[in-house]
Amino acid sequence: MDIQVMVRKFQEIFSQGQNDIRIFFAPGRINLIGEHTDYNGGHVFPCAITFGTYGIARKRNDRRIRLYSMNFEDTGIIEFTLDDLNYDTEHSWANYPKGMIRYLQEAGSELSSGLEMLIYGNIPNGAGLSSSASIEMLIGVAVNEMFNLKVERLDLVKLGKKVENEFIGVNSGIMDQFAVGMGKENCGILLDCNTLKYEYAPFNLANHKIIIMNTNKRRELADSKYNERRSECEEALEQLQKAAPIDSLGELTEEEFEAIKHLITDEVLERRARHAVSENQRTLKALKALKASDLDEFGRLMNASHRSLRDDYEVTGTELDTLVEAAWKQEGTIGARMTGAGFGGCAIAVVENERVDEFISKVGSEYKEKIGYNATFYVASIGDGAKETTMEVLL
Repeated sequence: MDIQVMVRKFQEIFSQGQNDIRIFFAPGRINLIGEHTDYNGGHVFPCAITFGTYGIARKRNDRRIRLYSMNFEDTGIIEFTLDDLNYDTEHSWANYPKGMIRYLQEAGSELSSGLEMLIYGNIPNGAGLSSSASIEMLIGVAVNEMFNLKVERLDLVKLGKKVENEFIGVNSGIMDQFAVGMGKENCGILLDCNTLKYEYAPFNLANHKIIIMNTNKRRELADSKYNERRSECEEALEQLQKAAPIDSLGELTEEEFEAIKHLITDEVLERRARHAVSENQRTLKALKALKASDLDEFGRLMNASHRSLRDDYEVTGTELDTLVEAAWKQEGTIGARMTGAGFGGCAIAVVENERVDEFISKVGSEYKEKIGYNATFYVASIGDGAKETTMEVLL
């Protein structure tokens, strides 16, 4: 989407006057490694991507908020006021901005007036790349800058999670908002979801691209299986705690786990716990690999992550396995794995630049032949977190 097209659309929807508009962008995110570790006391390793959500905004002279999305043009302008920021099912996607503004004000950051904003997102719909966190952080950063609220970025991240959990009603963790808000170009983020301690890791992809591979399968099982896996890990932890003074599986090294795994009385529970322990260790090894500029080792860790998610945690499914196993066969593929909750959604691969077209063609063909419908592929780079930008940067 050309930003000038967005500006013209803004003027068409909200009337003329370009001088006072401001432009913001918030990315989507992928998790490079560290799946189903957050609720097991472990680390995640996300990054911001160059797909995301754009917003063109300006202040108003009254207390009205007027929002328009180019992704949902049939909905038209959604309007409410600073004096009524309650959830409204009829406001659909605009409840994310509404919740963000509400919680900012409840935290003591009063807006001096309303605003109008045109929004356009190019995050693939339903791909699990955090479009909701993207719009939350877009609004948070835009309002923070436009009204000079001086809210710290980490506090905006926490408010975004609060919107998701309490306003929208989705019981998710903080990784999505953290990656979208704190992302850094050409860097992954090793994040401890419990303490919010984090460290940037250089991920120089000058000669490689990240390929996002969408199975296009609906993720019907993801929520129920998520809860099942979580309870299985809790049960395994309880059995280990009879002999080990630990509060979470993430505290164990692989060697420590091997020494006490006999305490787990069920083979399935043992495999679930093994994944939680080994996957957390992989995130720590990934940090070391990237700091050493060892992309091949990072790729091996990605591959091992998928095998663990497939065999020990059993959250991949035929579609994701087909994509990843086809990716492993291709020349120039550094590594590939599922990303997200599983049972559909997306996988990612790191592929040499000159092999990208061939990779997409061959993996896509094998997937279509085996599954019966097409996967969708997106070529992404690692970008910055949510920020204000300018027309010149985007042209």
